[in-house]
Parts: sequence; C-alpha cells; structure tokens
Amino acid sequence: MATVQGSLLLVYALIAIIALVVLIARFKMNPFITLMMVSVALALAVGMPMTSILKSFETGVGGTLGHIAIVVGLGTMLGKMMAESGGAERIARTLIELFGPKNVHWAMMCIAFLVGLPVFFEVGFVLLIPIAFNVAQRTGTSMIRVGIPMVAGLSVVHGLIPPHPAALLAVTAYNADIGHTIFYALIVGIPTAAIAGPLFSKLISRFVVLEGVNPMAQQFIEQDAKRAQQQLPGFGITLLTVLLPVLLMLVGSWADLIVPAKSAANNVLHLIGHPDMALLLAVLLSFYTFGTARGFGREQILRFTNECLAPTAGITLVVGAGAGFGRILIDSGASKAIVDVATGAHVPLLILAWLVAALIRVATGSATVAMATAAGIIAPIAAAAASTGGVRPELLVLATGAGSLILSHVNDGGFWLVKEYFGMTVPQTFKTWTVCETIISLTALLFTLGLSAVV
Repeated sequence: MATVQGSLLLVYALIAIIALVVLIARFKMNPFITLMMVSVALALAVGMPMTSILKSFETGVGGTLGHIAIVVGLGTMLGKMMAESGGAERIARTLIELFGPKNVHWAMMCIAFLVGLPVFFEVGFVLLIPIAFNVAQRTGTSMIRVGIPMVAGLSVVHGLIPPHPAALLAVTAYNADIGHTIFYALIVGIPTAAIAGPLFSKLISRFVVLEGVNPMAQQFIEQDAKRAQQQLPGFGITLLTVLLPVLLMLVGSWADLIVPAKSAANNVLHLIGHPDMALLLAVLLSFYTFGTARGFGREQILRFTNECLAPTAGITLVVGAGAGFGRILIDSGASKAIVDVATGAHVPLLILAWLVAALIRVATGSATVAMATAAGIIAPIAAAAASTGGVRPELLVLATGAGSLILSHVNDGGFWLVKEYFGMTVPQTFKTWTVCETIISLTALLFTLGLSAVV
C-alpha cells in the first residue's frame, strides 16, 4: 500500500494515464517500455515500498500472460492454418453471399455474439480476427467497419450474457435466476450490440481511416493468384474446426449437468472445456482439416505455425504490461480509493452497481475483475434492500456488467489487443474501441433502467 492516500492518490493515477497516452501517441515511444516506465514512476510517486514495486508489476504481467499468451499463440496458429488452407476465404465468401457485401458488418456482429457466449473476449477475438481480415479484403470494406461490430458483439456477451464466466460471477453473487438473466440480457444486449457495432462503425469509419500495411492482416489473407485458384475446404468442416473450441467450452460448462460431479468423466469434460485445452485440440484438428487434408506436408505445417508467432510477440508483451500497470493501480490503493468514492455516493441501486463497476473497470482495466468486485460490494447492499422491495437481482447483473465495460483504455489488455491487430494508432484506438465500449456501457445501462420500469 502506498503512503499517499485519498484524493491525491487519484490525481497521481490520472497523471500517469495521461502520461502514457502522451508518450505513446505524441512521442511515439514503445508501448511496452512506456507502460513499464510509467508504472514504476507512479509506484514511486505514491510511496509504494521499492522492494514491492517490480514484484507487483510482474504479478500483473504474469497473471495475465499466463492465460493470454497461450490463447494468442494457439489462436494465431489456428487462424494461420485457416488462412493458408483457404478456410478463412471460404467463410468470408459464404458470409458475403448470405448477407450481401453491404451487410457484412451485421454478419460479423451476429457471429461474434454466438462465438463469444462461452469464451473470454480474447479467445473469441483471436478466433474471429482472421475471418474479419478476409471479409474486409474481399468486400473492399474498411477493417473498422468490419472489426468494430465483431468486438462489440464479443464485448456485449462478455459483460452481460450467461453462460459467459464474467456474467456468471455476478449471477452467483446476486442469487439471480440464470434463465431470467439470459432472457433480460438478450433484450438489452442485442440492440446494444447493434448500436455500438454496425451503426457506430458506419459513422466512425468515415473519420478513422487505416493506412499502410498491417502485418497481422498480411499473414491471414491469401495473396497470390495460385492460392486464389486453389480448391477451398468445405464450409461445414471449416466452421466445425473454428467453432470446436466454442463447442468444447460449452460442454465443459455443462459438465455437471451431463455427468455426476467429481467423476472421472466430469473431470475429463472440464479439462477439454478449459479454453487452453479447447484451443489446443482445435489446433491439432486443424493440422488435419486445414493441413494434411489440403495437401500440406509436415514441414509446411511446422513452417506455418512458426511463422505466425513472430508478429504476436509485441502484442503479448504490451497486453502483459497493460496488466502490470493495472496491478500497480490496485496495489497502490488507487482502485480502492475510486470504489470508496462510488460507495459513498447516495444513488439508486442499479446506478450504484453500474457506477462501482465502471470505476473499478477504469482503475484496473479488467471487465471481469470489475464485475466480480462490484458484485461483491453491491450484493450485501442489495440483500438489505430486498426487504423493502429493492430491484430484481437479474437487472443488477446487467447493470454491473454494463459498468464493467466502460472506457477501456491503456491499462486494459483488450485495448492493446485491438490496437495491434487492427493496426491502429493510440488515438485511433480511443476513437473506435474506447468509444465503442463506452457506448455499450451507457446504452446497456439505459436499456436496463427502462426494463426495470416494466418488470
């Protein structure tokens, strides 16, 4: 804990965030180096013990990369195999035929909504990004127009809709009925995703234009004439390979309903339903469906999997450093100071749940941490208010989830993931991704408040 307390702690945190943006956007400093420098500077400024500063930063980096590095690595391999085999091209062509070239942004939102249900945001992102690159190229559409609806769909599901893990945390904390929560979440989530995704992307794509070559896009897009003429894999087998992680994670989440708890079969289902194992199994399947079945030898498959990892190194480090900065904010006490400000305000329960989650999100950068922490803070207050009527616990889940998505910025791994894969600058990422997340948060809150007046 830092020696600086109260409002001064919040001022230092704000200065640190501004410094990050200026150094990266204005002075073009390396994001990883900048995040580490500013994290250490903030820790020193607020009086954290010097012996604990780097340990705190490393804890944040390690805790996040333990999951993200595996997800990004395996997801990128799956995407590379899909691209080299023509699988991404097959899905892109089918989507274009089904929705039409002018409506592919709606297609990406719908697919993201479905794929995102059982997986964390990062998993869904790396599964869908190769398809987004190919759809954008084939239709001549801006990556902003295609990609923002994709991340909007993933983000809405992440924060609002069980059986997503983040939403399930709040369902449990508030003792909400999961069936009613899903029903209300769909009522709120579908129009929210439409507004923050396809509609917002149509507007912002006029003002944010991506220029230059995107190295991440290059490796996922078929470029030469020979490959354009190759026989593409079937749509069914391609979709099965891509959605296998989603299916396995759904099976894992339903393991206790399928077989007795703690049995050997139950343990196996939980194992294969873990995101890392589900992705590993999908990659292994892709070596056949996208590899040997398409005429590629072992040497070519090895080359594909080795080649695709190089561009992910920078992304992985930056995402980890963002988490390290978030950990410094937590360990310095800045996050607690923000929560204290929120809980001290006398506001309606739904808005309080949204506000607490929003402030924790801004302070820590993690939607999951924000949702879990806010639910833990608000649940006792909600239980006490239940005797006098209170509000439906299902709506508290939605309000908390909405707050957990607001204002993604430089301490959020998702911010850097979107920035690096889309090939955007920091200001462009603020104008697109950050605004998209904020639209989701505010729109979902408004719909939830409207729903509370009806149910």
